Amino acid sequence: MADENNNPEVLVDNPIAAEHPQGAEVHGEPREARGRGRGRGGNDRGGDRGGRGRGRDDRRGRGGDEEGGEELIEKLVHINRVSKTVKGGKRFGFAALVVVGDGKGRVGFGHGKAREVPEAITKATASAKKKMVRVPLKEGRTLHHDGKGHFGAGKVNVRSAPAGTGIIAGGPMRAVFESLGVADVVTKSVGTSNPYNMIRATFDALVSQTSPKSVAQRRGKKVADLLGRGGAGAAEAEAAADAIVE
Repeated sequence: MADENNNPEVLVDNPIAAEHPQGAEVHGEPREARGRGRGRGGNDRGGDRGGRGRGRDDRRGRGGDEEGGEELIEKLVHINRVSKTVKGGKRFGFAALVVVGDGKGRVGFGHGKAREVPEAITKATASAKKKMVRVPLKEGRTLHHDGKGHFGAGKVNVRSAPAGTGIIAGGPMRAVFESLGVADVVTKSVGTSNPYNMIRATFDALVSQTSPKSVAQRRGKKVADLLGRGGAGAAEAEAAADAIVE
């Protein structure tokens, strides 16, 4: 069949093509729509990764111990990129070192590894909460006595200080005392600067801390008897014993 100009007439059998003659698909989707979701960041896998990462950041922002209902101080001490060599090449991950404390005499540290930074921090925080130790504090602000800690090539010295001294410590050791709740302390690190060894050496010095109350209970004496042996009078020893909280 031909028209008035003797041009053959095109028969359209597809009703969809008849409605959209400018490039229609059989399934009803224009050609321009093809490939919209295949660009950079448009695949489902990439979108899921982004959503999971944001969820972890939100969980980290809560900042509290959900089991005990108490607020905990979380400090990221060190983060390092690690790699594992496999058949196809290298797989990169991250290792995090975290210190957790309640600011009232309890502190712990932990480390975790994962493919992404937020997940590594979450693992390290969970490990630190499981390994928290209690350290007796004098007047709730400083240590009872001097101490030394050693681990590997790391050696630290910790000393009690009068009120107003502040935390004289650097690097990983400062994070430990801030999370512990110590306000006045003097420290010195000798040897390695590896944060892992410094943290372990610091905890070695802290776990050896004892209070007059615990020593008196172990020896079957009163706290005033121990404090009065240094030449102090009975009244002064009794007042000092009453002032000791822990």
